[in-house]
Amino acid sequence: MPETMSHTSSTGASCAGTAGSALTSAPRTSGTGSAACAPAPSAPAPCTPAAYAPARRLPGQIGAVPRPRGTSPAGRAEHNRIGVDVAGGFYPAPHRYQLYLSADCPLSLRVSLTLGVLGLEDSVATTLLGPSADTPDAFAALRGAYEATWHHYDGPLTAPALCDRWTGRVVSNDTPDILRDLAGLAAGRNGSGVPVLRPPALTEDIDVLRELLDTDVTPAARPHRRTAALELLDRRLAATAYALGEELTAADIDLWVALVHLETPDAVSPYAHLPHLRDYVRRLDAHPAFRGRVARPDHQVI
Repeated sequence: MPETMSHTSSTGASCAGTAGSALTSAPRTSGTGSAACAPAPSAPAPCTPAAYAPARRLPGQIGAVPRPRGTSPAGRAEHNRIGVDVAGGFYPAPHRYQLYLSADCPLSLRVSLTLGVLGLEDSVATTLLGPSADTPDAFAALRGAYEATWHHYDGPLTAPALCDRWTGRVVSNDTPDILRDLAGLAAGRNGSGVPVLRPPALTEDIDVLRELLDTDVTPAARPHRRTAALELLDRRLAATAYALGEELTAADIDLWVALVHLETPDAVSPYAHLPHLRDYVRRLDAHPAFRGRVARPDHQVI
């Protein structure tokens, strides 16, 4: 990369969605609504639908499902992989897997965009979690998957979550693993033309950029660090069509999601004065996989 995108910040990143950047379209959805994400030491944590926030929140959690038995841990992580350990039973198969995504969640938007770019919307069913009153069946199905995975589970339900429709279990609620598995599902299809979102030569740069975005390009980032990061990205885009070159990669999904979550309905975009970033967002807005994924107020200036 001509200009190094290194960063040493250890500040936490907030994943709370803004009013002007709601996830508005996902394949095979069931409901809409709002959600919130929990902060993590160095990257966004899985989203926890806000409708289930208890009166006393768990440390490090913005929202959680009710815990009537009062004995659950703060949450459980599942890191199974599709096709990595076939003996575990999770092998690639069309229409076998179900994704649960949460509205207003940057991680869920990343997953939704990846589905679209890879052309997997007809192969992987997706359910969008909104307020519990609007999507009770979706929450019940996700809770059933967590309980099938962990006996007597009564902790928070987090999304994104990739579930196996054959066994009813959670395959993974780790977003990087889910994104890698989606790429594997796309690569296993017949035919050519499937984008390579994580080219081996760019894997390290993609991870470095994602770390920068998760710490310094968020609504909760320190203003001076956010400004410096945006200016760095603007200079980068002066020389290339996409974040890391002339081809769309996972870095562009990460960058676009981070930028749209900086927008608010009552203010000018924080990158409106940066011409290359502004044009980049407009260009991706017109891409078929990105078009209509977020709702912006009509007066939003970018």
